[in-house]
Amino acid sequence: MYEYRHYRDNLVQDESVKRYRIVQEESDIQVTSEKDYSDFLKEELLKIRKDIKRAIAINPDFLHSLTPIEDERLESIEVARLMIEASKKAQVGPFGAVAGAVNDLLAKAILDKRILILENGGDLYIAGNRDIRIGIYAGQSPLSNKFALELAKEDLPLGVCTSSATVGHAYSEGAADAGLVIGKNSALADAFATAFTNRIKKEEDIEEALNWVMGHEDIYGALAIMNDKIGAMGNIKLAEWK
Repeated sequence: MYEYRHYRDNLVQDESVKRYRIVQEESDIQVTSEKDYSDFLKEELLKIRKDIKRAIAINPDFLHSLTPIEDERLESIEVARLMIEASKKAQVGPFGAVAGAVNDLLAKAILDKRILILENGGDLYIAGNRDIRIGIYAGQSPLSNKFALELAKEDLPLGVCTSSATVGHAYSEGAADAGLVIGKNSALADAFATAFTNRIKKEEDIEEALNWVMGHEDIYGALAIMNDKIGAMGNIKLAEWK
């Protein structure tokens, strides 16, 4: 089993894969793959970022809105379309799906997916021909780094995205240390992770939030951590993280 660790300074334990960063302006993505696609992916990322800026120039609400938007002018811009579609399903603003949509488009450009992990601010696209284990980081919670999420190769590719009210600078209406969602793709998982975490303002909200997120098509599993409490539903297999 190949082990992917959420923190970037840890060495890869599988010598058959490469790990490298691609950075364009504010985008900082760590890639795990069998070959080094850094030059190609940097060019692809630059194109995606230009398209995002073009969408914002057409409609500034694309950047600022905290609720879904409608704009036919953006349908021809692939990244904007992915973000808008995912945000409508989760009932969040388009930028609630930006990292996941970027992941999906970068992955689409890479045909070799024997192992491909894109980590973009805690939001992941995961494909591969082997089982994968992911450590779960939840800030200052005593449960942080205690569990691993195990993903079977038969279930890949997937999006696995995490939102947090206590880690990072992203806006959140909730209070959970981590809200993780497994979805059909990374954009969808990203949008629903945002919406899922927004619903958890106290520990008693975890169960209701899990029921809500798991009631949506193409969401396969969800997990929430707040303080010393954890709740999970769906296709979630946890193991001790060492």
